[in-house]
Amino acid sequence: MRHRIYGSLLAVLFAVVGQTTGWCEEPGFRSLFNGKDLSGWEGDLKLWKVVDGTIVGDSSGIEHNQFLVTKDEFGNFELKLEFRLKDGIGNSGVQFRTKRIPNSTEVSGYQADIGENYWGCLYDESRRNKVLVKAPADLEKQLKKGDWNEYSIRAQGDHIVLKLNGVTTVDYKEPDAEIARKGIIALQVHSGGPLKVEFRKIRIQSLAD
Repeated sequence: MRHRIYGSLLAVLFAVVGQTTGWCEEPGFRSLFNGKDLSGWEGDLKLWKVVDGTIVGDSSGIEHNQFLVTKDEFGNFELKLEFRLKDGIGNSGVQFRTKRIPNSTEVSGYQADIGENYWGCLYDESRRNKVLVKAPADLEKQLKKGDWNEYSIRAQGDHIVLKLNGVTTVDYKEPDAEIARKGIIALQVHSGGPLKVEFRKIRIQSLAD
């Protein structure tokens, strides 16, 4: 009995530590965010900060898109994270297999989109500049606008699958062999009016080629 109680207490302790530091117990995954600071990430610190174990992008209104980007690049992977868009208003997204554009605040690559009329879509940011796959029309039934939602982004070879709150919104095969299959991951604050977006529990698992 004593061992079972001790084990239960340890499980609770690890769960609390995971929520407050970004540490992740999920088998096969490693955390990309330590829950304390922006180690491993680069961006405009006037817009990006860490508050209560979350990455916060807080804009009073900007002229150009801004991104918080990883210092490392990733090729074949499954990325999971939770996000919250204040009041469900504004536009954001999660870039992957993406490149920074020299002398610009922009990046170029795939985006798992966030925001009204774009929830769950696959967008090609600053490259083909279009929605590659639209999310199903009934996705809104699964959305928690203004509250926490979970994205799963799986990229393996030419195959990309997006899931939002467990619902598959994109199942896409890239027809262009010249499109990069490796790059940074980035979080977006979109240009335009005020918005606030938060991210947490950011973790990644490498996949075979």
